Amino acid sequence: MGEIVNLNQVRKDRAKAEKKAASAANRAAHGRSKAERTRAEKERSRADRLLDGSKLED
Repeated sequence: MGEIVNLNQVRKDRAKAEKKAASAANRAAHGRSKAERTRAEKERSRADRLLDGSKLED
Protein backbone atom coordinates (compact mmCIF):
# COMPACT_ATOMS: atom_id res chain seq x y z
CA MET A 1 0.00 0.00 0.00
CA GLY A 2 1.00 3.57 -0.50
CA GLU A 3 1.90 6.05 2.15
CA ILE A 4 -0.97 7.95 3.72
CA VAL A 5 -0.61 11.71 3.34
CA ASN A 6 -2.58 14.59 4.74
CA LEU A 7 -3.63 16.64 1.72
CA ASN A 8 -4.11 19.78 3.79
CA GLN A 9 -0.52 19.55 5.00
CA VAL A 10 0.76 18.97 1.46
CA ARG A 11 -1.16 22.02 0.26
CA LYS A 12 0.24 24.15 3.09
CA ASP A 13 3.78 22.94 2.43
CA ARG A 14 3.47 23.78 -1.27
CA ALA A 15 2.15 27.29 -0.48
CA LYS A 16 4.98 27.82 2.00
CA ALA A 17 7.58 26.81 -0.61
CA GLU A 18 6.06 29.17 -3.21
CA LYS A 19 6.05 32.05 -0.70
CA LYS A 20 9.67 31.33 0.21
CA ALA A 21 10.69 31.40 -3.46
CA ALA A 22 8.86 34.69 -4.03
CA SER A 23 10.50 36.28 -1.00
CA ALA A 24 13.93 35.16 -2.19
CA ALA A 25 13.29 36.81 -5.55
CA ASN A 26 12.19 40.02 -3.81
CA ARG A 27 15.30 40.02 -1.62
CA ALA A 28 17.46 39.73 -4.71
CA ALA A 29 15.62 42.55 -6.47
CA HIS A 30 15.14 44.99 -3.59
CA GLY A 31 17.69 44.02 -0.99
CA ARG A 32 20.61 46.03 -2.36
CA SER A 33 22.15 49.00 -0.59
CA LYS A 34 22.08 52.47 -2.10
CA ALA A 35 25.80 52.24 -2.91
CA GLU A 36 25.26 48.99 -4.84
CA ARG A 37 22.33 50.47 -6.78
CA THR A 38 24.35 53.59 -7.61
CA ARG A 39 27.34 51.55 -8.76
CA ALA A 40 25.14 49.37 -10.96
CA GLU A 41 23.53 52.44 -12.53
CA LYS A 42 26.95 53.99 -13.24
CA GLU A 43 28.17 50.76 -14.85
CA ARG A 44 25.03 50.58 -16.96
CA SER A 45 25.37 54.19 -18.16
CA ARG A 46 29.09 53.66 -18.90
CA ALA A 47 28.26 50.60 -21.01
CA ASP A 48 25.59 52.58 -22.88
CA ARG A 49 28.03 55.41 -23.62
CA LEU A 50 30.66 52.93 -24.81
CA LEU A 51 28.16 51.24 -27.10
CA ASP A 52 26.91 54.55 -28.50
CA GLY A 53 30.47 55.70 -29.10
CA SER A 54 31.31 52.53 -30.99
CA LYS A 55 28.50 52.85 -33.53
CA LEU A 56 29.50 53.31 -37.12
CA GLU A 57 27.92 56.23 -38.96
CA ASP A 58 26.99 56.12 -42.64
